Amino acid sequence: MSSTSPIAAQEPVAGEACAAHERAAPPAPAAEGGNDGDEGMLRLEDGTELRGRGFGAAVPVSGEVVFNTGMSGYVESLTDPSYRGQILVLTYPLVGNYGVPASRQPGSLAPPYEADHVQVQGLVVQNLVHAHSHHAARRSLAQWLAAEGVPGLTGVDTRTLTRRLREHGTMRGWLHPATMDAAHAAREARAVEMREELFRLVAPQVPVLHEGGTRRILLVDVGAKDHIVRSLLMRGASVLRAPWHADLVALAAQCDGVLIGNGPGDPKDLLPLVAQVRRLLAQESLPIFGVCLGNQLLALAAGADTYKLPYGHRGVNQPVQDQLTRRCYITSQNHGYAVDDASLPAGWESWFVNVNDGTNEGIRSRHGPHFSVQFHPEASPGPQDTAFLFDDFLGVVAATSRPRGAAAGRDGH
Repeated sequence: MSSTSPIAAQEPVAGEACAAHERAAPPAPAAEGGNDGDEGMLRLEDGTELRGRGFGAAVPVSGEVVFNTGMSGYVESLTDPSYRGQILVLTYPLVGNYGVPASRQPGSLAPPYEADHVQVQGLVVQNLVHAHSHHAARRSLAQWLAAEGVPGLTGVDTRTLTRRLREHGTMRGWLHPATMDAAHAAREARAVEMREELFRLVAPQVPVLHEGGTRRILLVDVGAKDHIVRSLLMRGASVLRAPWHADLVALAAQCDGVLIGNGPGDPKDLLPLVAQVRRLLAQESLPIFGVCLGNQLLALAAGADTYKLPYGHRGVNQPVQDQLTRRCYITSQNHGYAVDDASLPAGWESWFVNVNDGTNEGIRSRHGPHFSVQFHPEASPGPQDTAFLFDDFLGVVAATSRPRGAAAGRDGH
């Protein structure tokens, strides 16, 4: 095991190369230099067309159009794998003013990045700032997107666009140069298949061990943000980061607890993973903590149901309330699906609720150390009001610690 800094150190399981855990990178840009302010267009499936000036890469893309209401944190948001396959609209009118830091080494966990590459299909903003100013900036937002092969559009009335999405629900869209007609753009647009390909793109290829402390947590990665790993490492835990399609029961036997991370897409497209989580739940003393998509997956494994929200929760100021203490917290969120409270089976209960619309924000088992939240306690970006949940989870792990391999022996794995 490496003896260097916990965040810098990562060792592949079974001797695999470090590069093996990298997520698939987006295609290279079509041309060096990208788009230079030529007219671009965002077209929605209901026929709405919004024109602006292109920046980044001059390539046509398509995807679900979603909006985020945060005032800052675009570097973290653009590298969040939960946005894979989507065109992101930032509602705050000024974007790019603090630039972008230098690239990090492949496989590094260095912040503020949440993955090695930009994850979104495209970016739509009202006012792109070209003259950025920040001591850590090494390039502009436009230069970063061009280098990553991702198109952007500026000069769009994002308030009108957001109202359209709120009124009609999330829609598919096409972002392309205005010189392309609709039919040409639809044929040529780069897209991500959202039921199978999506989940292969955001998962690591093999399990990777990040050394920290004596307690080892299995992170089920369906597109987990790097700050989840950093949050566990800084609290003295080691993290075994595994792709969602790995043998999780066997890996859990090597660990003291399981954290099911965030990720993109519909949880019902991950039924093989749901079946694995159900087997983990059968180990009644094994602590399991779900975050975001992990909340939905844990609910499905327990026997509850999930559904798609009209336009989701994406921002850094979503209020939630703890149903036990009645305390409220401001949280960072990025999800398009939710758990149906009414479908929770006996032995499970709602834990947190969204103060704005009353939707579920967390569940917990009444009988075992199994619980989850719909929001992001690791934030990045956003408030860290609920970061204590990692401390609570590791406290449960310490209290229920057992000899590794014991559960596997009991279940015959």
